[in-house]
Amino acid sequence: MSLREIKKNKYARLFGSICLIVFSALAQSFIMQVFMNPCNLLSGGFTGISLLINKILALRGINFPVSVGILLLNAPAAFFCAKHISKRFTLLSALQFFLVSVFLEAFKFEPFFDDIILNILFGGILWGTSISLALKAGGSTGGTDFIAQYVSIKIHKGIWEYVFAFNCCMLIIFGYIFGWIYAGYSIVFQFLSTKMISTLYQRFSQITLDVMTKDPEAVSQAFFKACRHGMTVFIGYGAYSHTEMFLCKAVISSYQVEEAIYSIRKADPSALINTYQTINFYGNFHVDPIE
Repeated sequence: MSLREIKKNKYARLFGSICLIVFSALAQSFIMQVFMNPCNLLSGGFTGISLLINKILALRGINFPVSVGILLLNAPAAFFCAKHISKRFTLLSALQFFLVSVFLEAFKFEPFFDDIILNILFGGILWGTSISLALKAGGSTGGTDFIAQYVSIKIHKGIWEYVFAFNCCMLIIFGYIFGWIYAGYSIVFQFLSTKMISTLYQRFSQITLDVMTKDPEAVSQAFFKACRHGMTVFIGYGAYSHTEMFLCKAVISSYQVEEAIYSIRKADPSALINTYQTINFYGNFHVDPIE
C-alpha cells in the first residue's frame, strides 16, 4: 500500500469515527431529555455528577447548567488521557462531551412515554448503546470512560462492572437527597446501560483459537501476519484418518478473530478451527494501542 493510500485510509477512518462521535453525542442529549429528565433519572460518570450538582444547587435557587459541569469536570481528565492514552482518543472524547453540551442547549426534545418503566428500559439500553458507539469510534464519552479505558489498557480487561459500582455510590447520595425511589430507578437504568456496553464493546474480550491442520508452518505464518500474538503447535494423531495432525493454539482479542480465521483458511482451506471464550489470561498479552 502506497503512502498516499495509507493517508487516504487514515482520513476515511477518522471521518467515520467523527460521524459516530456526533451521532453518539446527539443520542445522549436526546436520551437525557426524552427518557431521563421526565423520570428524574441520573446517569453515571461525570455527566451524572453534573446532573447531581445541578439538582443540588437548584434546591438553593442556583442555576448551574449541566453543559457547563460536563465541560469543567472532563477537562482535567482529558489532559491526563492525552498524555497516557493517545491524543486522537482524547480529541474524539473531548468532541463527544463538547457536542453533548452544545446539543443540550441547542435542541429541545419532547418525552415519548409517561410510563417510568418504559423510560428506564428504552433509556438504559439506548444510553449504553450511545456510549458503545463512542468507544467503537476510538473515543469515549469522557468522565469515567477515560478512567475505564486507561485501567483496561493496563490490565487488558474491561472494568465496566467497577464503573457501575462507582455510579451506584453516587446514586446513593442522589437517593439520600432526592428520594430512594429515584435512586433505585437510576440504578436499574445504569445496570441496563452497563450490560449494553459489555455486550457491544468487546475490545478487551479474549478468544482462544484452536486450529487442526496438516500444515502448521503455513497456518502459523498466516496467523503471524494477521495478529501480533504467539502460537503454540502440538503434534497429534487423527483417529479417523490415521494420519499425523497438528494443533495450533493461540489466545487473541475478540476483534481480531475474523481477520485471523480468514488468513488461516486462506493458507489452509482444509484446516479445522474452533474458537471459545477465554475468561482470564495471565501472562504477556498484546493489545493494539488505542490510536
